[in-house]
Parts: sequence; C-alpha cells; structure tokens
Amino acid sequence: MAKATKKQALGRGLSALLKDPENDIKSAEDKNADKVVGSIVELELDTIEVNPFQPRTNFNEETLQELAISIKELGVIQPITVRKLEFNKYQLVSGERRLRASKIAGLQTVPAYIRIANDQESLEMALVENIQRQDLDPIEVALSYQRLLDEIEITQEQLSDRVGKKRSTITNYLRLLKLDPIIQTGMRDGFVSMGHGRALINIDSKEDQIMIYEKVISQSLSVRETEKLVRDYQLKKETKDTKKPATPEMPEYVSENMDSLTEYLSSKVDVKVAKNGKGKLIIPFHSKEDFLRLAKLLK
Repeated sequence: MAKATKKQALGRGLSALLKDPENDIKSAEDKNADKVVGSIVELELDTIEVNPFQPRTNFNEETLQELAISIKELGVIQPITVRKLEFNKYQLVSGERRLRASKIAGLQTVPAYIRIANDQESLEMALVENIQRQDLDPIEVALSYQRLLDEIEITQEQLSDRVGKKRSTITNYLRLLKLDPIIQTGMRDGFVSMGHGRALINIDSKEDQIMIYEKVISQSLSVRETEKLVRDYQLKKETKDTKKPATPEMPEYVSENMDSLTEYLSSKVDVKVAKNGKGKLIIPFHSKEDFLRLAKLLK
C-alpha cells in the first residue's frame, strides 16, 4: 500500500495549505492553485456540504452499510469531488454515496478532488497530463478517464481524441471500475494485471468475482488460465440456472474467435450454438451511446 500512503501524506500537506487563511485559494490564477488542481486532498467531513441540486434523493441503506464496511477495510478507493465555496468550506460535486458511507464508517476526513473557480481548463490539463504518466496503475488510469467524462462533460469519442487513445482502449479501462473494490485494490498493488481484471469483469456477481480472484492469487494463474476459469464458471452457472442438459461443446471455429470478437467490440459476447450447427450471438449494451457504438462497429 505504498502508493496510497504516499498520496495520503501529500493530501495532508495540501490540507494544511488550504487551512492557512493567508493562502486562501479562490481561483486557478492564485498562488499554489496548481498544487491543488488535479491532486488528492484530505478534507474534514464537516467542511463539506451536499449539493442541493443533487438529482439523486434515494439511497439504499443496506448498500450504504456494505460500502461503509468496505471503506473501513480498504479506505475510500475513489476520491469524491467538491467545489470550493469559501475559506475551508466546500460543496459536493460527485460521490455522495461515498461521503455518506464515510460518515457511517466513522471517518473524520475523506480524500477529495477540489474544483475551484475558473479551473476547468487547468483541471482538464492536469488530468490529461496525469494519464500520460508511465507509472500509473490501471485503476488510476480508469479513474482519470472517468473524471474527464464526468467533470469536463465530454463523450468517449472526444476523450479518445484528447488523450490519443483508441475508443476501445478507454472502454476497457472504464470497465475495470465495475470490479469489486477488493480486486481493484489487488490490481493497484500489483497482485493481478489489467488482463486478469478484464477477465474477471465478465462475472456479474461480486461474490463470485472475489471467489475466482482468490483462486487466481492462490494458484498464481496467468491471464489465459484466468480467462478459461471464467469461461468454465459461466458455462457451469448457465447450465445450473436454466436447469437444462449440458450445453453442447462449442465448435472450434467459435471458441477460437471469441477473444478477438470480445476485444473488437469491447463487450462481453454470448454465443448459442444448436446441435444442427445454427447459432446466435447476444451482444448486450448499457446505454444509447453504447448501442450506437456497437452499431457503428458492426456496419
């Protein structure tokens, strides 16, 4: 956890800077503003107010309790984002579930990205520069991509142009954020690679993700071995759920092309093959934008 320790130490230093009335930062042009924009800062929870225009009003108490337990064990993996209102006073921009769960967990401070007046361009530059660094782990890259999408309000196509990466590459990073926090932490600590994470994300159940993740760690499985383990799991689960006879063995021409098809579409693809050789492809989509992306690829 050396990286996390380093970041939190930096955050405490910036927190002290923000509490100095003589160094009150009000705009991107102020002294030391460059030290704040794009950095993680530890803020006291009682200095943060929720956004009155937050569209989400219902928060599931059970899932908040689960997140609070996770935060107690692993800390807040993804920092919240706040906007500076005045000296030592902030308003939440994104991350209300994390903020609420942090309070339930009994935390006194929470890691945060601070937005200040006129800092839109500075924030974007800092994030893009951060993505270009060579020492970032896959989760750090994914979080930076997500922040650009959420806070700069650009599409994945525009993001692709800004950072000089293929759209499919960005999508693959963003999908990692759907992994269980324990697996995200393992990836950040180098126990598993991005390839392992991309295989595990095809498992919907977080509990089963953890079960297979633990096998990967204990048996030191390669990415290919992990992919096979995931495919075997999916086949077994499908057979159990449908209560039908075992699925016929997948034709070689299908199995040989599954990985490349999934890679090309940046999406999980299900294949059904009947005994007579006929079959169908099932390609899920998660939004209008995702559907249009897939439609464009399949033209």
